[in-house]
Amino acid sequence: MTVTYTARVANARFGGFSQLLLLWRGSIYKLLWRELLCFLGLYMALSSAYRFLLAEEQKRYFEKLVIYCDQYASLIPVSFVLGFYVTLVVHRWWDQYLCMPLPDALMCAVAGTVHGRDDRGRLYRRTLMRYAGLSAVLILRSVSTAVFKRFPTVDHVVEAGFMTREERKKFENLNSSYNKYWVPCVWFSSLAAQARREGRIRDNSALKLLLEELNVFRGKCGMLFHYDWISVPLVYTQVVTIAVYSYFLACLIGRQFLDPTLGYKEHTLDLCVPIFTLLQFFFYVGWLKVAEQLINPFGEDDDDFETNFLIDRNFQVSMLAVDEMYDDLAMLEKDLYWDATEARAPYTAATAFLLQQPSFQGSTFDIALAKEDMQFQRLDGGDGPLGEAHGDLLQRLLPAGAGAAGGGLLGRRLSLLRRKNSCVSEASTAASCTCAGPADGGAPECGCGEPLLDPSLREEPEPEPPAGPEPPGPMLGPAVEPFTTVSIPGPRAPAPPWLPSPIGEEEESLA
Repeated sequence: MTVTYTARVANARFGGFSQLLLLWRGSIYKLLWRELLCFLGLYMALSSAYRFLLAEEQKRYFEKLVIYCDQYASLIPVSFVLGFYVTLVVHRWWDQYLCMPLPDALMCAVAGTVHGRDDRGRLYRRTLMRYAGLSAVLILRSVSTAVFKRFPTVDHVVEAGFMTREERKKFENLNSSYNKYWVPCVWFSSLAAQARREGRIRDNSALKLLLEELNVFRGKCGMLFHYDWISVPLVYTQVVTIAVYSYFLACLIGRQFLDPTLGYKEHTLDLCVPIFTLLQFFFYVGWLKVAEQLINPFGEDDDDFETNFLIDRNFQVSMLAVDEMYDDLAMLEKDLYWDATEARAPYTAATAFLLQQPSFQGSTFDIALAKEDMQFQRLDGGDGPLGEAHGDLLQRLLPAGAGAAGGGLLGRRLSLLRRKNSCVSEASTAASCTCAGPADGGAPECGCGEPLLDPSLREEPEPEPPAGPEPPGPMLGPAVEPFTTVSIPGPRAPAPPWLPSPIGEEEESLA
Protein backbone atom coordinates (compact mmCIF):
# COMPACT_ATOMS: atom_id res chain seq x y z
CA MET A 1 0.00 0.00 0.00
CA THR A 2 1.20 3.49 -0.83
CA VAL A 3 3.02 5.23 2.03
CA THR A 4 1.38 8.62 2.57
CA TYR A 5 3.08 11.20 4.77
CA THR A 6 1.62 14.41 3.32
CA ALA A 7 -0.04 15.48 6.58
CA ARG A 8 3.27 15.17 8.44
CA VAL A 9 4.93 17.78 6.21
CA ALA A 10 1.96 20.11 5.72
CA ASN A 11 3.85 22.97 7.40
CA ALA A 12 7.55 23.73 7.12
CA ARG A 13 9.24 23.88 10.51
CA PHE A 14 12.58 23.22 12.13
CA GLY A 15 13.64 19.66 11.33
CA GLY A 16 10.42 19.02 9.44
CA PHE A 17 11.71 16.00 7.53
CA SER A 18 13.55 14.58 10.51
CA GLN A 19 10.39 12.94 11.84
CA LEU A 20 10.21 10.92 8.61
CA LEU A 21 13.61 9.36 9.21
CA LEU A 22 12.27 6.90 11.79
CA LEU A 23 9.60 5.40 9.51
CA TRP A 24 10.32 1.84 8.44
CA ARG A 25 7.62 0.95 5.94
CA GLY A 26 8.58 2.27 2.51
CA SER A 27 11.89 3.61 3.84
CA ILE A 28 15.35 3.41 2.34
CA TYR A 29 16.49 1.32 5.28
CA LYS A 30 14.05 -1.43 4.37
CA LEU A 31 15.31 -1.42 0.80
CA LEU A 32 19.02 -1.14 1.49
CA TRP A 33 19.90 -2.91 4.73
CA ARG A 34 20.86 -6.19 3.06
CA GLU A 35 23.23 -4.57 0.56
CA LEU A 36 24.70 -2.35 3.27
CA LEU A 37 25.44 -5.29 5.57
CA CYS A 38 26.99 -7.24 2.70
CA PHE A 39 29.28 -4.34 1.77
CA LEU A 40 30.30 -3.73 5.38
CA GLY A 41 30.99 -7.46 5.92
CA LEU A 42 33.25 -7.71 2.86
CA TYR A 43 35.07 -4.53 3.87
CA MET A 44 35.76 -5.80 7.39
CA ALA A 45 36.91 -9.17 6.01
CA LEU A 46 39.51 -7.50 3.77
CA SER A 47 40.61 -5.22 6.61
CA SER A 48 41.09 -8.18 8.97
CA ALA A 49 43.03 -10.13 6.34
CA TYR A 50 45.35 -7.15 5.77
CA ARG A 51 45.99 -6.69 9.45
CA PHE A 52 46.30 -10.28 10.69
CA LEU A 53 46.74 -12.77 7.82
CA LEU A 54 49.06 -11.26 5.21
CA ALA A 55 52.84 -11.41 5.39
CA GLU A 56 54.94 -8.27 5.23
CA GLU A 57 55.66 -8.65 1.53
CA GLN A 58 52.01 -9.32 0.83
CA LYS A 59 51.05 -6.29 2.84
CA ARG A 60 53.30 -4.06 0.71
CA TYR A 61 51.64 -5.38 -2.46
CA PHE A 62 48.16 -4.92 -0.98
CA GLU A 63 49.02 -1.34 0.00
CA LYS A 64 50.02 -0.55 -3.60
CA LEU A 65 46.73 -2.08 -4.76
CA VAL A 66 44.79 0.09 -2.29
CA ILE A 67 46.44 3.28 -3.55
CA TYR A 68 45.81 2.29 -7.17
CA CYS A 69 42.10 1.53 -6.64
CA ASP A 70 41.56 4.71 -4.66
CA GLN A 71 43.24 6.80 -7.36
CA TYR A 72 41.29 5.48 -10.35
CA ALA A 73 37.87 4.75 -8.82
CA SER A 74 36.93 8.40 -9.24
CA LEU A 75 37.05 7.95 -13.05
CA ILE A 76 33.76 6.03 -12.96
CA PRO A 77 30.98 8.63 -13.63
CA VAL A 78 28.57 7.29 -11.04
CA SER A 79 26.66 10.46 -10.19
CA PHE A 80 26.32 11.44 -13.87
CA VAL A 81 24.77 8.24 -15.22
CA LEU A 82 22.80 7.57 -12.04
CA GLY A 83 21.25 11.04 -11.94
CA PHE A 84 19.97 10.90 -15.51
CA TYR A 85 18.67 7.38 -15.03
CA VAL A 86 16.72 8.13 -11.87
CA THR A 87 15.24 11.27 -13.45
CA LEU A 88 14.02 9.23 -16.41
CA VAL A 89 12.53 6.56 -14.16
CA VAL A 90 10.71 9.06 -11.92
CA HIS A 91 9.13 10.81 -14.92
CA ARG A 92 8.08 7.48 -16.35
CA TRP A 93 6.64 6.44 -12.98
CA TRP A 94 4.40 9.51 -12.73
CA ASP A 95 3.31 9.28 -16.37
CA GLN A 96 2.15 5.72 -15.75
CA TYR A 97 0.00 6.89 -12.88
CA LEU A 98 -1.58 9.54 -15.11
CA CYS A 99 -2.53 6.73 -17.49
CA MET A 100 -4.59 4.88 -14.87
CA PRO A 101 -8.10 4.42 -16.38
CA LEU A 102 -10.44 6.37 -14.10
CA PRO A 103 -14.16 6.26 -15.05
CA ASP A 104 -15.22 9.58 -13.51
CA ALA A 105 -15.64 11.55 -16.74
CA LEU A 106 -17.18 8.57 -18.53
CA MET A 107 -19.76 7.87 -15.82
CA CYS A 108 -20.86 11.53 -15.84
CA ALA A 109 -21.32 11.33 -19.60
CA VAL A 110 -23.35 8.12 -19.29
CA ALA A 111 -25.55 9.55 -16.54
CA GLY A 112 -26.21 12.69 -18.58
CA THR A 113 -26.83 11.16 -22.01
CA VAL A 114 -28.46 7.74 -21.50
CA HIS A 115 -31.97 8.45 -20.27
CA GLY A 116 -34.72 6.38 -18.72
CA ARG A 117 -35.77 5.63 -15.16
CA ASP A 118 -37.22 2.24 -16.06
CA ASP A 119 -35.37 -1.06 -15.83
CA ARG A 120 -34.33 -0.84 -19.47
CA GLY A 121 -32.65 2.51 -18.90
CA ARG A 122 -30.95 1.24 -15.74
CA LEU A 123 -29.75 -1.82 -17.63
CA TYR A 124 -28.21 0.32 -20.36
CA ARG A 125 -26.34 2.58 -17.95
CA ARG A 126 -25.10 -0.16 -15.64
CA THR A 127 -24.00 -2.37 -18.53
CA LEU A 128 -22.10 0.47 -20.17
CA MET A 129 -20.15 1.18 -16.99
CA ARG A 130 -19.61 -2.52 -16.35
CA TYR A 131 -18.00 -2.82 -19.78
CA ALA A 132 -15.69 0.08 -18.94
CA GLY A 133 -14.75 -1.54 -15.63
CA LEU A 134 -14.19 -4.88 -17.35
CA SER A 135 -11.75 -3.28 -19.81
CA ALA A 136 -9.80 -1.76 -16.91
CA VAL A 137 -9.69 -5.10 -15.05
CA LEU A 138 -8.43 -6.93 -18.15
CA ILE A 139 -5.59 -4.49 -18.75
CA LEU A 140 -4.61 -4.25 -15.07
CA ARG A 141 -4.43 -8.02 -14.65
CA SER A 142 -2.08 -7.97 -17.64
CA VAL A 143 0.37 -5.49 -16.12
CA SER A 144 -0.06 -5.73 -12.32
CA THR A 145 1.02 -8.74 -10.32
CA ALA A 146 -1.34 -7.79 -7.49
CA VAL A 147 -4.37 -7.74 -9.80
CA PHE A 148 -3.30 -10.95 -11.52
CA LYS A 149 -3.15 -12.68 -8.16
CA ARG A 150 -6.69 -11.49 -7.51
CA PHE A 151 -8.02 -12.49 -10.97
CA PRO A 152 -5.69 -15.24 -12.23
CA THR A 153 -8.17 -16.53 -14.86
CA VAL A 154 -11.15 -15.22 -16.80
CA ASP A 155 -13.36 -17.45 -14.64
CA HIS A 156 -12.44 -15.31 -11.64
CA VAL A 157 -13.45 -12.21 -13.62
CA VAL A 158 -16.82 -13.84 -14.38
CA GLU A 159 -17.35 -14.87 -10.76
CA ALA A 160 -16.50 -11.34 -9.61
CA GLY A 161 -19.38 -10.00 -11.72
CA PHE A 162 -17.44 -8.01 -14.29
CA MET A 163 -18.45 -10.38 -17.11
CA THR A 164 -21.43 -12.64 -17.76
CA ARG A 165 -21.09 -16.20 -18.98
CA GLU A 166 -22.56 -15.30 -22.36
CA GLU A 167 -20.04 -12.49 -22.70
CA ARG A 168 -17.27 -14.87 -21.71
CA LYS A 169 -18.22 -17.21 -24.59
CA LYS A 170 -18.09 -14.35 -27.07
CA PHE A 171 -14.82 -13.15 -25.55
CA GLU A 172 -13.13 -16.57 -25.80
CA ASN A 173 -14.56 -17.35 -29.25
CA LEU A 174 -12.96 -14.21 -30.64
CA ASN A 175 -10.02 -15.50 -32.63
CA SER A 176 -7.12 -13.21 -31.73
CA SER A 177 -3.70 -14.01 -30.34
CA TYR A 178 -3.25 -10.49 -28.96
CA ASN A 179 -4.36 -8.98 -25.70
CA LYS A 180 -8.13 -8.49 -25.89
CA TYR A 181 -8.58 -5.77 -23.28
CA TRP A 182 -10.19 -3.63 -25.99
CA VAL A 183 -13.13 -6.00 -26.61
CA PRO A 184 -15.38 -4.52 -23.86
CA CYS A 185 -14.83 -1.07 -25.37
CA VAL A 186 -16.23 -2.35 -28.68
CA TRP A 187 -19.21 -3.78 -26.80
CA PHE A 188 -19.63 -0.37 -25.18
CA SER A 189 -19.73 1.36 -28.58
CA SER A 190 -22.25 -1.10 -30.00
CA LEU A 191 -24.50 -0.82 -26.97
CA ALA A 192 -24.36 2.98 -27.10
CA ALA A 193 -25.38 2.89 -30.77
CA GLN A 194 -28.28 0.60 -29.89
CA ALA A 195 -29.38 3.01 -27.16
CA ARG A 196 -29.31 5.81 -29.72
CA ARG A 197 -31.54 3.86 -32.08
CA GLU A 198 -34.02 3.23 -29.26
CA GLY A 199 -34.05 6.90 -28.32
CA ARG A 200 -32.33 6.45 -24.95
CA ILE A 201 -29.62 8.76 -26.29
CA ARG A 202 -31.59 11.66 -27.72
CA ASP A 203 -29.25 13.07 -30.36
CA ASN A 204 -26.04 12.37 -32.20
CA SER A 205 -24.15 15.05 -30.29
CA ALA A 206 -24.74 13.19 -27.04
CA LEU A 207 -23.61 9.93 -28.67
CA LYS A 208 -20.49 11.68 -29.95
CA LEU A 209 -19.69 12.99 -26.47
CA LEU A 210 -20.13 9.53 -24.98
CA LEU A 211 -17.84 7.88 -27.53
CA GLU A 212 -15.20 10.59 -27.10
CA GLU A 213 -15.04 9.91 -23.36
CA LEU A 214 -14.83 6.20 -24.11
CA ASN A 215 -11.90 6.80 -26.45
CA VAL A 216 -10.06 8.71 -23.73
CA PHE A 217 -10.67 5.84 -21.30
CA ARG A 218 -9.56 3.24 -23.84
CA GLY A 219 -6.49 5.30 -24.71
CA LYS A 220 -5.31 5.20 -21.11
CA CYS A 221 -5.76 1.42 -21.03
CA GLY A 222 -3.68 1.20 -24.19
CA MET A 223 -0.94 3.38 -22.74
CA LEU A 224 -0.66 1.09 -19.70
CA PHE A 225 -0.19 -1.83 -22.07
CA HIS A 226 2.53 0.02 -23.99
CA TYR A 227 4.34 1.11 -20.82
CA ASP A 228 4.39 -2.53 -19.77
CA TRP A 229 5.62 -3.62 -23.19
CA ILE A 230 8.24 -0.89 -23.87
CA SER A 231 10.62 -0.66 -20.92
CA VAL A 232 13.57 1.61 -20.30
CA PRO A 233 16.29 0.33 -22.67
CA LEU A 234 18.09 -2.59 -21.10
CA VAL A 235 21.52 -1.22 -21.97
CA TYR A 236 20.84 1.92 -19.95
CA THR A 237 19.86 -0.11 -16.90
CA GLN A 238 22.91 -2.33 -17.31
CA VAL A 239 25.30 0.63 -17.65
CA VAL A 240 23.97 2.26 -14.48
CA THR A 241 24.08 -0.99 -12.49
CA ILE A 242 27.61 -1.84 -13.62
CA ALA A 243 28.81 1.70 -12.87
CA VAL A 244 27.48 1.63 -9.30
CA TYR A 245 28.59 -1.90 -8.44
CA SER A 246 32.05 -1.57 -10.01
CA TYR A 247 32.62 1.71 -8.19
CA PHE A 248 31.95 0.17 -4.79
CA LEU A 249 33.93 -2.95 -5.62
CA ALA A 250 36.86 -0.63 -6.16
CA CYS A 251 36.00 1.15 -2.90
CA LEU A 252 36.19 -2.15 -1.01
CA ILE A 253 39.91 -2.15 -1.66
CA GLY A 254 40.70 1.52 -2.27
CA ARG A 255 39.09 2.78 0.93
CA GLN A 256 41.02 0.44 3.25
CA PHE A 257 42.95 2.09 6.08
CA LEU A 258 46.69 1.50 5.86
CA ASP A 259 49.36 1.55 8.56
CA PRO A 260 49.98 5.25 9.42
CA THR A 261 53.61 4.54 10.36
CA LEU A 262 54.48 3.78 6.73
CA GLY A 263 53.89 7.41 5.70
CA TYR A 264 51.52 6.89 2.80
CA LYS A 265 49.85 10.05 1.54
CA GLU A 266 46.32 10.62 2.96
CA HIS A 267 46.73 7.60 5.24
CA THR A 268 47.55 9.28 8.51
CA LEU A 269 44.60 7.87 10.47
CA ASP A 270 43.66 4.26 11.08
CA LEU A 271 39.97 3.55 11.67
CA CYS A 272 38.22 0.23 11.54
CA VAL A 273 34.89 1.44 10.12
CA PRO A 274 34.87 3.62 6.95
CA ILE A 275 32.15 6.04 7.97
CA PHE A 276 32.11 8.29 4.90
CA THR A 277 32.45 5.36 2.52
CA LEU A 278 29.36 3.82 4.12
CA LEU A 279 27.52 7.12 3.69
CA GLN A 280 28.53 7.23 0.05
CA PHE A 281 27.33 3.67 -0.39
CA PHE A 282 24.07 4.57 1.32
CA PHE A 283 23.44 7.50 -1.05
CA TYR A 284 24.49 5.97 -4.36
CA VAL A 285 23.13 2.47 -3.91
CA GLY A 286 20.03 3.93 -2.27
CA TRP A 287 19.55 6.06 -5.37
CA LEU A 288 19.78 2.95 -7.50
CA LYS A 289 17.26 1.15 -5.27
CA VAL A 290 14.82 4.04 -5.72
CA ALA A 291 14.99 3.54 -9.48
CA GLU A 292 14.60 -0.21 -8.99
CA GLN A 293 11.40 0.31 -7.01
CA LEU A 294 9.86 2.92 -9.32
CA ILE A 295 10.69 1.39 -12.68
CA ASN A 296 7.64 -0.90 -12.40
CA PRO A 297 4.98 0.60 -10.09
CA PHE A 298 2.56 -2.29 -10.70
CA GLY A 299 4.28 -4.74 -8.39
CA GLU A 300 3.85 -5.32 -4.67
CA ASP A 301 6.39 -2.93 -3.20
CA ASP A 302 5.40 -0.52 -0.46
CA ASP A 303 5.15 2.44 -2.83
CA ASP A 304 3.60 0.67 -5.82
CA PHE A 305 0.20 1.71 -7.11
CA GLU A 306 -2.86 0.42 -5.26
CA THR A 307 -4.41 -1.19 -8.31
CA ASN A 308 -6.87 -3.41 -6.44
CA PHE A 309 -8.05 -0.45 -4.41
CA LEU A 310 -8.60 1.53 -7.62
CA ILE A 311 -10.61 -1.34 -9.15
CA ASP A 312 -12.92 -1.43 -6.13
CA ARG A 313 -13.29 2.32 -5.96
CA ASN A 314 -13.92 2.80 -9.68
CA PHE A 315 -16.50 0.03 -9.89
CA GLN A 316 -18.45 1.27 -6.89
CA VAL A 317 -18.57 4.97 -7.74
CA SER A 318 -19.42 4.31 -11.40
CA MET A 319 -22.43 2.18 -10.46
CA LEU A 320 -23.57 4.75 -7.91
CA ALA A 321 -23.30 7.56 -10.44
CA VAL A 322 -25.34 5.90 -13.20
CA ASP A 323 -27.92 4.10 -11.06
CA GLU A 324 -28.77 5.37 -7.59
CA MET A 325 -27.76 8.96 -8.33
CA TYR A 326 -29.43 9.09 -11.75
CA ASP A 327 -32.00 11.90 -11.86
CA ASP A 328 -31.87 12.11 -8.06
CA LEU A 329 -31.74 15.83 -7.34
CA ALA A 330 -32.43 17.82 -4.22
CA MET A 331 -35.16 20.46 -4.26
CA LEU A 332 -33.96 23.77 -5.64
CA GLU A 333 -33.68 26.42 -2.96
CA LYS A 334 -32.30 29.92 -2.76
CA ASP A 335 -28.77 29.88 -1.47
CA LEU A 336 -27.66 31.66 1.67
CA TYR A 337 -26.25 34.61 -0.27
CA TRP A 338 -29.23 35.15 -2.59
CA ASP A 339 -29.66 38.84 -1.73
CA ALA A 340 -26.03 39.60 -0.89
CA THR A 341 -24.16 41.94 -3.22
CA GLU A 342 -20.81 40.52 -2.15
CA ALA A 343 -20.95 36.85 -1.28
CA ARG A 344 -18.29 35.67 1.15
CA ALA A 345 -18.20 32.49 3.16
CA PRO A 346 -17.54 32.81 6.90
CA TYR A 347 -14.22 32.16 8.60
CA THR A 348 -13.52 30.30 11.80
CA ALA A 349 -11.54 31.82 14.65
CA ALA A 350 -8.45 29.95 13.49
CA THR A 351 -8.61 31.56 10.03
CA ALA A 352 -10.07 35.00 10.82
CA PHE A 353 -6.68 36.65 10.35
CA LEU A 354 -6.96 36.00 6.61
CA LEU A 355 -9.64 38.68 6.39
CA GLN A 356 -7.03 41.33 7.24
CA GLN A 357 -4.83 40.40 4.29
CA PRO A 358 -5.45 42.35 1.07
CA SER A 359 -6.33 40.42 -2.04
CA PHE A 360 -3.60 39.92 -4.58
CA GLN A 361 -3.94 42.28 -7.56
CA GLY A 362 -0.75 41.50 -9.43
CA SER A 363 2.98 41.73 -8.86
CA THR A 364 3.25 45.17 -10.55
CA PHE A 365 0.65 46.88 -8.34
CA ASP A 366 3.27 47.60 -5.68
CA ILE A 367 5.64 49.44 -8.04
CA ALA A 368 5.90 53.20 -7.33
CA LEU A 369 6.89 55.70 -10.05
CA ALA A 370 7.93 59.34 -9.75
CA LYS A 371 5.49 61.93 -11.06
CA GLU A 372 7.79 63.03 -13.90
CA ASP A 373 8.24 59.41 -14.98
CA MET A 374 4.50 59.04 -15.47
CA GLN A 375 4.21 61.79 -18.14
CA PHE A 376 3.63 60.66 -21.74
CA GLN A 377 6.37 61.69 -24.18
CA ARG A 378 6.03 62.51 -27.89
CA LEU A 379 7.79 60.08 -30.18
CA ASP A 380 9.00 62.77 -32.62
CA GLY A 381 10.65 64.85 -29.92
CA GLY A 382 8.35 67.88 -30.38
CA ASP A 383 7.27 70.26 -27.67
CA GLY A 384 3.59 70.62 -28.62
CA PRO A 385 0.67 68.84 -27.04
CA LEU A 386 0.51 65.09 -27.41
CA GLY A 387 -2.77 65.21 -29.40
CA GLU A 388 -1.31 67.18 -32.36
CA ALA A 389 -0.25 65.43 -35.55
CA HIS A 390 3.22 64.00 -35.54
CA GLY A 391 4.02 65.16 -39.05
CA ASP A 392 3.61 63.51 -42.37
CA LEU A 393 4.11 59.74 -42.34
CA LEU A 394 6.05 59.68 -45.60
CA GLN A 395 8.28 62.51 -44.43
CA ARG A 396 9.16 60.50 -41.30
CA LEU A 397 9.81 57.32 -43.24
CA LEU A 398 11.95 58.86 -46.02
CA PRO A 399 15.57 59.88 -45.30
CA ALA A 400 16.47 63.52 -44.94
CA GLY A 401 17.13 65.36 -48.21
CA ALA A 402 15.24 62.88 -50.37
CA GLY A 403 13.09 65.64 -51.92
CA ALA A 404 16.05 67.80 -52.90
CA ALA A 405 17.88 64.83 -54.41
CA GLY A 406 14.94 64.20 -56.76
CA GLY A 407 15.08 67.68 -58.31
CA GLY A 408 12.23 69.08 -56.20
CA LEU A 409 9.58 66.74 -57.66
CA LEU A 410 9.36 64.54 -54.58
CA GLY A 411 9.21 67.62 -52.37
CA ARG A 412 6.30 69.01 -54.39
CA ARG A 413 4.51 65.65 -54.14
CA LEU A 414 4.93 65.62 -50.36
CA SER A 415 3.72 69.21 -49.98
CA LEU A 416 0.79 68.34 -52.24
CA LEU A 417 -0.14 65.37 -50.04
CA ARG A 418 0.03 67.56 -46.94
CA ARG A 419 -2.21 70.19 -48.56
CA LYS A 420 -4.68 67.54 -49.68
CA ASN A 421 -4.82 66.10 -46.18
CA SER A 422 -5.44 69.54 -44.73
CA CYS A 423 -8.17 70.12 -47.34
CA VAL A 424 -9.87 66.86 -46.38
CA SER A 425 -9.83 67.74 -42.69
CA GLU A 426 -11.08 71.31 -43.38
CA ALA A 427 -13.86 70.09 -45.69
CA SER A 428 -15.03 67.58 -43.13
CA THR A 429 -14.92 70.33 -40.49
CA ALA A 430 -17.00 72.65 -42.68
CA ALA A 431 -19.57 69.91 -43.27
CA SER A 432 -20.04 69.32 -39.57
CA CYS A 433 -19.51 72.84 -38.20
CA THR A 434 -22.50 75.03 -37.23
CA CYS A 435 -20.54 78.27 -36.75
CA ALA A 436 -21.80 81.31 -38.68
CA GLY A 437 -19.55 83.00 -41.20
CA PRO A 438 -18.33 86.61 -40.86
CA ALA A 439 -20.66 89.46 -41.65
CA ASP A 440 -18.27 91.08 -44.20
CA GLY A 441 -18.63 88.20 -46.64
CA GLY A 442 -15.02 87.15 -46.33
CA ALA A 443 -13.72 83.66 -45.97
CA PRO A 444 -15.90 81.71 -43.57
CA GLU A 445 -14.29 80.77 -40.31
CA CYS A 446 -15.20 78.15 -37.71
CA GLY A 447 -15.76 78.99 -34.12
CA CYS A 448 -12.50 77.28 -33.31
CA GLY A 449 -10.61 79.83 -35.43
CA GLU A 450 -9.62 77.53 -38.27
CA PRO A 451 -10.43 78.65 -41.84
CA LEU A 452 -12.80 76.46 -43.80
CA LEU A 453 -12.03 74.99 -47.18
CA ASP A 454 -11.27 77.61 -49.81
CA PRO A 455 -13.49 77.09 -52.88
CA SER A 456 -10.54 77.93 -55.12
CA LEU A 457 -8.76 74.80 -53.96
CA ARG A 458 -11.53 72.58 -55.23
CA GLU A 459 -10.68 70.59 -58.27
CA GLU A 460 -12.14 71.71 -61.59
CA PRO A 461 -13.68 69.02 -63.80
CA GLU A 462 -11.38 67.74 -66.52
CA PRO A 463 -12.12 68.74 -70.13
CA GLU A 464 -13.87 66.17 -72.17
CA PRO A 465 -11.38 64.27 -74.35
CA PRO A 466 -11.96 64.46 -78.11
CA ALA A 467 -13.79 61.56 -79.60
CA GLY A 468 -11.62 59.19 -81.63
CA PRO A 469 -12.12 58.25 -85.27
CA GLU A 470 -14.69 55.72 -86.17
CA PRO A 471 -13.32 52.19 -86.21
CA PRO A 472 -12.81 50.87 -89.73
CA GLY A 473 -15.28 48.39 -91.10
CA PRO A 474 -14.60 44.73 -91.56
CA MET A 475 -11.97 43.86 -94.19
CA LEU A 476 -12.73 41.47 -96.94
CA GLY A 477 -10.80 38.29 -97.38
CA PRO A 478 -11.02 34.79 -96.05
CA ALA A 479 -7.87 35.01 -93.89
CA VAL A 480 -8.61 38.41 -92.30
CA GLU A 481 -10.88 38.56 -89.29
CA PRO A 482 -12.99 41.69 -88.61
CA PHE A 483 -11.83 44.24 -86.03
CA THR A 484 -13.60 44.34 -82.70
CA THR A 485 -15.26 47.60 -81.80
CA VAL A 486 -13.77 49.02 -78.58
CA SER A 487 -15.78 51.50 -76.58
CA ILE A 488 -13.84 54.55 -75.40
CA PRO A 489 -14.70 55.63 -71.87
CA GLY A 490 -16.42 58.95 -71.52
CA PRO A 491 -15.24 61.89 -69.45
CA ARG A 492 -14.78 61.26 -65.80
CA ALA A 493 -17.09 63.05 -63.42
CA PRO A 494 -15.50 65.57 -61.07
CA ALA A 495 -14.38 64.15 -57.75
CA PRO A 496 -16.21 65.20 -54.58
CA PRO A 497 -14.56 68.14 -52.83
CA TRP A 498 -13.66 66.04 -49.79
CA LEU A 499 -11.48 63.66 -51.82
CA PRO A 500 -8.00 64.73 -53.05
CA SER A 501 -7.35 64.52 -56.76
CA PRO A 502 -4.60 62.25 -58.09
CA ILE A 503 -1.11 63.53 -57.62
CA GLY A 504 -0.28 63.59 -61.31
CA GLU A 505 -3.30 65.70 -62.30
CA GLU A 506 -2.60 68.30 -59.63
CA GLU A 507 1.02 68.53 -60.78
CA GLU A 508 -0.14 69.20 -64.32
CA SER A 509 -2.42 71.97 -63.10
CA LEU A 510 0.41 73.42 -61.01
CA ALA A 511 2.75 73.32 -63.97
